[in-house]
Amino acid sequence: MLYVFNVVFPVFALILIGYICGRTGKLGESASVELNRFVVWLALPAQLFSFASSSSWQTLWQPGFITAFFLSCLAIFILIFMFSWFRNRDLAVASFAGLSASYSNTGYMGIPLCVLALGEDGLAPAIISTFIVMTMFAFSTVLIEISMLSRKRPHEICWSVGKSLCSNPLLLAPVVGLLWSSTGLVLYEPLMQVILFLAAAATPCALVSIGLFLMKKEDSAPQQAWAISFAKLILQPLLAWSIAGPILDLPSLWVGAVVILSALPTGTGPFMLAQYFKADGRVISRVVLITTVGSLLTLSLFLWWSGSGI
Repeated sequence: MLYVFNVVFPVFALILIGYICGRTGKLGESASVELNRFVVWLALPAQLFSFASSSSWQTLWQPGFITAFFLSCLAIFILIFMFSWFRNRDLAVASFAGLSASYSNTGYMGIPLCVLALGEDGLAPAIISTFIVMTMFAFSTVLIEISMLSRKRPHEICWSVGKSLCSNPLLLAPVVGLLWSSTGLVLYEPLMQVILFLAAAATPCALVSIGLFLMKKEDSAPQQAWAISFAKLILQPLLAWSIAGPILDLPSLWVGAVVILSALPTGTGPFMLAQYFKADGRVISRVVLITTVGSLLTLSLFLWWSGSGI
């Protein structure tokens, strides 16, 4: 429980700092907008590039784990997507809801938790899960682009979607990082240091901006946020365990890893994507807060249940 609390507390504290700064007027609407732009166009792309460029394809190919984690993410995405679609008949809103329910905070919380729970062997599944989460991110981006271009002709939609995806820094950065990693070349050290400086700012700035958004109230947000949070914290890890354990019979290390990574709270990616498309991020910000606080209990229970030793 203490390990989980130590990892979750900084996330909650930064959201709280943003909320307090917004309430007291230290950071206003203009600060929130500019902070989001900084994260979307500079800090988060730098973080994604840094992570992707330091990974190798050899360590990422684990078919059983990939199947269990990806199918659990996809199933929860479809479940919440359909639930939201029948309520709103809005492809973009349903895509944001589905992504929020399936997007684990693997980068900031998954890596340290897996290493704490499983030792250095836990690093590989944490890295793999991050790329799977990126895949869900890209898939959702395509659906959102299609929604926003629905009145155009099919060939115009394909052209606009392709052009937008190729210019989206949140998708372009990890692709470039993987391509650079495959060359085996070493990036110029001062340039890499600049990237690392920007990457270090991504998580705190994103969380503070979420705190600013939590000031805004919306009557329909709490119910929807609670439903998405339940799917993220309870349904996804249970589904991941059932696929990895009873169905695929993976080794205990990989079963424990898939449960831990599936039980993580929602990361800031969906919120940043909403800011990129200038969509309403209030429901997503509440999901991040609810799942982050709720994961103190649910992660502890799943860690104990999976027999990880914590």
